[in-house]
Amino acid sequence: MYLYEILTPNAIPKGFMDGKQACERMIHALELDPNLFRIGQSKIFFRTGVLAHLEEERDLKITDIIIYFQSVCRGYLARKAFAKKQQQLSALKVLQRNCAAYLKLRHWQWWRLFTKVKPLLQVTRQEEEMQAKDEELVKTKERQLKVENELVEMERKHQQLIEEKNILAEQLHAETELFAEAEEMRVRLLSRKQELEEILHDLESRVEEEEERNQSMQNEKKKMQSHIQDLEEQLDEEEAARQKLQLDKVTAEAKIKKNGGGHSHAGGPQLQEKKLLEDRIGEMTSQLTEEEEKAKNLGKVKNKQELMMVDLEERLKKEEKTRQELEKAKRKLDAETTDLQDQIAELQAQIEELKIQLSKKEEELQASLARSDDETLQKNNALKQVRELQAHLAELQEDLESEKMCRSKAEKLKRDLSEELEALKTELEDTLDTTAAQQELRSKREQEVAELKKAIDDETRNHEAQIQEVRQRHGTALEEVSEQLEQAKRFKANLEKKQSLESENKELAVDVKSLQQLKGESEHKRKKLESQLQEFVSRTTEVERVKAELSERSHRLQTELDNASALLEESEKKGVKLAKEADKLNSKLQDSEELRQEETRQKLNLSGQIRQLEVERSTLLEQQEEDEEARRNLEKQLQTVQAQKKLDEDVGSVEGLEEVKRKLQKDMELTTQRLEEKTMSMDKMEKTKNRLQQELDDLMVDLDHQRQIVSSLEKKQKKFDQLLAEEKTISARYAEERDRAEAEAREKDTKALSMARALEEALEEGGAGEVQQAAPR
Repeated sequence: MYLYEILTPNAIPKGFMDGKQACERMIHALELDPNLFRIGQSKIFFRTGVLAHLEEERDLKITDIIIYFQSVCRGYLARKAFAKKQQQLSALKVLQRNCAAYLKLRHWQWWRLFTKVKPLLQVTRQEEEMQAKDEELVKTKERQLKVENELVEMERKHQQLIEEKNILAEQLHAETELFAEAEEMRVRLLSRKQELEEILHDLESRVEEEEERNQSMQNEKKKMQSHIQDLEEQLDEEEAARQKLQLDKVTAEAKIKKNGGGHSHAGGPQLQEKKLLEDRIGEMTSQLTEEEEKAKNLGKVKNKQELMMVDLEERLKKEEKTRQELEKAKRKLDAETTDLQDQIAELQAQIEELKIQLSKKEEELQASLARSDDETLQKNNALKQVRELQAHLAELQEDLESEKMCRSKAEKLKRDLSEELEALKTELEDTLDTTAAQQELRSKREQEVAELKKAIDDETRNHEAQIQEVRQRHGTALEEVSEQLEQAKRFKANLEKKQSLESENKELAVDVKSLQQLKGESEHKRKKLESQLQEFVSRTTEVERVKAELSERSHRLQTELDNASALLEESEKKGVKLAKEADKLNSKLQDSEELRQEETRQKLNLSGQIRQLEVERSTLLEQQEEDEEARRNLEKQLQTVQAQKKLDEDVGSVEGLEEVKRKLQKDMELTTQRLEEKTMSMDKMEKTKNRLQQELDDLMVDLDHQRQIVSSLEKKQKKFDQLLAEEKTISARYAEERDRAEAEAREKDTKALSMARALEEALEEGGAGEVQQAAPR
């Protein structure tokens, strides 16, 4: 409908959005018959012929607009051509008037005289202008010499500053090298300290092991001593028993010998007693031999135990000695580590001081570099001013030469005009006595001469006005010269500032010397530390022996360390993989969240479908029950009809009953068919319900699985968030440092911009002074 908006230009306001109301407004503005159209929800319907009528009116409206536009364009072009013709006509009139005036005046002698005399009025003031320009030339030469001297002085100071800058750069380089050496030495000492601490820990562990072994040996020694005492007591008892048996044997033999001679004729009881005694003696001797063997064995065992005790005592003494040595070495190492820690702390303090001094020197170097840049800019500006003054001087010389040439030409023209004037005067004197007409001509000429004098007076007044203007220009030039003098004063103040900067530079040189002294002291300390380190190395050679014993353990620890480093690398790789997996898990988490939402939506849809199927099933069951009841009713009716048929076969019409029967059978078939269809649909619904229930169970299982995954992912996300928080704290610290650096950089940029702005203002003042100097020229 917006196609026909051209027919109703003011019906729809600008920015109107409702299409239906816009259509109603346009139709109201077109005043269409309500029977010709109908407005729906999103379309408008016209009767036949209405759209063709609207198209014709639209074409007519467009043709009228185009005709009006063409007429406006033609009128504009015609007015422009008319104005051009008027300008040409006025230009032709002016040209014709100027040509007629030129043709009238070109042969008039007084006009020719006027054109020759008028340039001579400027000649009288040329000498004064020449003197003023000579004075200005002398002043510019003096300024040029002064600027050249200042430029030479600035170049000398600039060269001096460059040399000082190079010296400071060399000193800074030396300080950075010294700082790097101190840092490297600090790193070496820290690594050595770590190695010594590891050795100390190993020695402490070994001392503990040795103490445990010593304790076990002490316990074993006590056990052996108690065992030896038991054996000694047993040996003493055996020895006493042997001695007793020996005494018994000796007494028995003596008794036998004593009783042998007197009782040789004794009887059998004595022989039996003798045999018994001999048997007892044999047994006693066998016991005695056994006891002797046992005593020998016990002696051997005692000797072995004594040897073992001696060995244990020697080993115990050695262990005590090694423990004392280890304790001494430990105390020495503790003392050396404390000394090394103190030295490292001193070195770190010195390094911090050197860092602070280095930062200060860097700032001072940056300031000196900025000052040198400012001085180079001032030097360039001074060179530019010198070049501009030289160009100004050359222009003044050219103006002076041109003025001299103009003066010579004017004098020559003056002489020619004076000769022509004399000739005219002589002609006038010759023609005084001619006629009255000549008298009238003379009076006319005198009038003309008076007019010429008047014109000459006007020219002189104009010339005086021009001279006054030139004087004013010279006054402005003098003001510019005074401004230049003020600029020179400011430049002098800048030079004084430069001298103060030079004094500061000297102070920096003194600071550099003090830094060199500090460097010498640090070098002396470094040598002292190296000597201490050598002593420490000589001491550590004593520990190398212990280290050789512990090499096997160190190899084992090295292998464990390699394994640990491999595990660490693997853990780092795993950490990287975990980070990647965390990103993947985040994406998976989002996907799983979306899937979970989708599954919940599907679950809701499925539950809705199940409810709907339950409702449909209940309705189908109700319908099935209704159909069953209808079928039962029909069967009852059929039975009643059959009974009536049997009863009324003789009475009623059989054909009518048959028709009723057929109808009832058809109804019953239809109901059975409907019932089968209902049962089939119910079976289908039951299958779909089971399928949807199974899908719902699968979705619930998947949902539980996804929830487990989401919970595990959330745990991993929490861990990753913790790591990320730590990284954020580190990054925040780095960001604060970066912000501080950026703030310092911005301060330096603002200082540089302010200096550049001041420099531009100075250059603009210099350029304005030069423009004012060039204005009189």
